[in-house]
Amino acid sequence: MALVVQKYGGSSVADAGCIKRVAQRIVATKKAGNDVVVVVSAMGDTTDELIDLAEQVSPLPPGRELDMLLTAGERISMALLAMAIANLGHEARSFTGSQAGVITDGSHGKARIIDVTPGRIRSALDTGSIAIVAGFQGVSQDSKDITTLGRGGSDTTAVALAAALDADVCEIYTDVDGIFTADPRIVPTSRRVPRISYEEMLEMAACGAKILHLRCVEYARRYGIPIHVRSSFSQKEGTWVVDTIEGTAMEQAIISGVAHDRSEAKITVVGVPDKVGEAAAIFGVLANTEVNIDMIVQNVSAASTGRTDISFTLPEADGQTAMAALNKVKEQVGFESMRYDDQIGKVSLIGAGMRSHPGVTAKFFGAIADAGVNIEMISTSEIRISVIVNQDDVDGAVAAAHAAFDLDSEQVEAVVYGGTGR
Repeated sequence: MALVVQKYGGSSVADAGCIKRVAQRIVATKKAGNDVVVVVSAMGDTTDELIDLAEQVSPLPPGRELDMLLTAGERISMALLAMAIANLGHEARSFTGSQAGVITDGSHGKARIIDVTPGRIRSALDTGSIAIVAGFQGVSQDSKDITTLGRGGSDTTAVALAAALDADVCEIYTDVDGIFTADPRIVPTSRRVPRISYEEMLEMAACGAKILHLRCVEYARRYGIPIHVRSSFSQKEGTWVVDTIEGTAMEQAIISGVAHDRSEAKITVVGVPDKVGEAAAIFGVLANTEVNIDMIVQNVSAASTGRTDISFTLPEADGQTAMAALNKVKEQVGFESMRYDDQIGKVSLIGAGMRSHPGVTAKFFGAIADAGVNIEMISTSEIRISVIVNQDDVDGAVAAAHAAFDLDSEQVEAVVYGGTGR
């Protein structure tokens, strides 16, 4: 008997028909002799609709109350799914994040999991029940308030529960048949990747591939939890995310895929005095406002002025917060001005094989140049090359890079069943 944790995204439980289909899949897993724990997201676009409703009532809703509101979406899903399973003759018990023992810090809207104490989940499994857990939420260790984990939080809930329960596998069900070499909406001929390492998946998630959330993959790697990404709309095999084992079938293609991200913005701090401590002062201010920085470029100092420009990218949602924080220290740091650009996109080439294959960088840049796309910034790691381009050029750059590295399939494999890719 195996212990299987399954997570179903919003598109998989979008309506009553979808919930009934998911219930049948869960019961089939139970009938196969497995213990089953299920993590569910809110139905369809429920979370977005609740956010819109909150903003109609208050332009700046208090974080505590917004979390209380948003967690209602998952509670609806879990209860309906438990009812559907009961209708199939099996007992299911639904639990909120706090009832499931998901303990977080007190940061509303983007809480981080501190611990998982799944006593009630184990008790439900011991009695032969299927446990249904509301994803995306937990309870603050200090204040005991309800918290939410931010976007992709249900993925993180599922992997955290799998680790705490010592599960055999964490299955992430979505509306595509696994992880593909590019977003099938941009490249319909993208190929499904049968197996991918945690390392490569971390880079893909960080670079905008929305099939798995970054924190989810980090958690899985830390605790060695195999992730199986599948579609809830088909019976296809999907993609396994596992640890890299040298000398086995994990030695795969040089390039695993091309990811893109349109959710970033670029800030250029103009005329920064080129002396010790100035960059530290700028990024220290941003760190204090909890803004995550991605790519950084500093120009060569102009000899005549002794000043330089520093450009960096960050989530677009944090753009105005960062600008306001830097304006407060403008005189202290001594820079001249700032420029803000939210019409950018990031295109990334990812593959563990590139570290031992020279020429990948030249081929990537050549493909983008042939597509007539101008590169604004460049960042690299051992297994990733990322470039910033104009937002309108993202699709062309992705398609060009995908074709240049022979990632195209001869036939269309990627089907987006639910329309969201999650």
